[in-house]
Amino acid sequence: MEEHLPQPLILEILSRLTDSADLARCRVVSKTLNSLCKEVRSINLVCTLSRYVQSRLPQQVTAAPPVTPFKSIFENLVRNSRHLESVSIGVDKSLVGISYDDVEDESDDLYLTDVEFVKNWLPWVCEELKFLSISDCWFQSCWRKSEVLAFISSCCKRLVELEVKNAWLSVDNLNQMPMLTKLTLEFIRLEDEDLDKVNDCFPCLQVLNLVGVGGFRQPKIHLLHLKSCLWTVSNAPLSLAIYAPNLVKLELRCVKPKSLVLETPLLHDFCLSLEVASEIRFQEFRNLMNLQLESSSLSNLINTFPFGKTIKKLKVELLKPGEPIGMKNLNLGVLFDVFPNLSSVTLGPSAWSAVQSNFDKGRLEIRTEMKVLKEIIAHLVVDDISVTRSFIFAIMNICSNLSDMALLIHREEDSITASNLISSCTVDHPRVRWRWGMWKEGTEDTWVTDGI
Repeated sequence: MEEHLPQPLILEILSRLTDSADLARCRVVSKTLNSLCKEVRSINLVCTLSRYVQSRLPQQVTAAPPVTPFKSIFENLVRNSRHLESVSIGVDKSLVGISYDDVEDESDDLYLTDVEFVKNWLPWVCEELKFLSISDCWFQSCWRKSEVLAFISSCCKRLVELEVKNAWLSVDNLNQMPMLTKLTLEFIRLEDEDLDKVNDCFPCLQVLNLVGVGGFRQPKIHLLHLKSCLWTVSNAPLSLAIYAPNLVKLELRCVKPKSLVLETPLLHDFCLSLEVASEIRFQEFRNLMNLQLESSSLSNLINTFPFGKTIKKLKVELLKPGEPIGMKNLNLGVLFDVFPNLSSVTLGPSAWSAVQSNFDKGRLEIRTEMKVLKEIIAHLVVDDISVTRSFIFAIMNICSNLSDMALLIHREEDSITASNLISSCTVDHPRVRWRWGMWKEGTEDTWVTDGI
């Protein structure tokens, strides 16, 4: 085939292979392909579950030839490439979920953040490397502390984006990486309890993703150039703080920090999920437009937003709906008083149940007419169709300019009850564009009708 195609086209095809194991196979097919494979600018190699299982079989059990070690394949690929700009090595997701206790695997053939292994290949490509991703095998890495960050920082001077997943990382001897603008650490045990090293050594980060990173005591993000941050905290630190004057987008998920401090004046999109915090201190968000809140004490959290006039889209949900403190004071009046300029509101199933329950108990307490609200999206549990219908109609009367009502009914709801609710709503309020769908815990929402 390669004899009839121009070499630039072959190189383009090789560059688009998503699994570099195919690239390794192409190299043994012909001299032309072997030569062109050296010109690709990216490598992405993943160890599959089948390869791992086969490598563990005793040789006498299988008639197949011995499995080439995964690390050897990767090193060969890297050493035979001339101009790599992107390198990604990892294990399949099915291997990520296996714990050390399940397999008791003390080998290191998939210990990918092993500094000695990284030293065998990274110096060959570090000069031109811009993207590096290492997704380690947790049951081999969780009990071995790695200093791979220090080695990467010592030789990858032009690196722009770095990802490390499923590892125990030291920050000893970490050097500054002023070119790095995006850092992702996922399911990491990090020896940087206050994030001092991250702040000092990655000063120009614009995107920071900390997903399931543990080992914190009083973590503080202090990055002047940061624009986007995803932070899901896996343990319960004493306090959390973010000082980022240029941050625009923030998703923060934590449990019960004693203190939460945000000084992010340019924030535009904010998703906050926490059970409760003893102290919350937010600097005024002058540009905040989109807000998502999840909390066990939702009404208390909402009242920490004295600057809610800028917010146009709001999504709320109760984390522990059974707790009285979360349900008692949650009603539409609270939402509309704090956020008077909303154009769209989304209520999760527990939040809807709480506001409907308070309406049924005579706690509607709406003092602000919502003339600017255009859309409501809600997940319903219809315990009493008459109460649900009355609540929906009360909302319609208060929100005089409401044009879109999107309601999702629980999948296990009686079909006759659902049909009666749909019929009465669409007949009594024909001016509204109704959308109906179904929801269930752990599944994606399904829309049945799109505008009636």
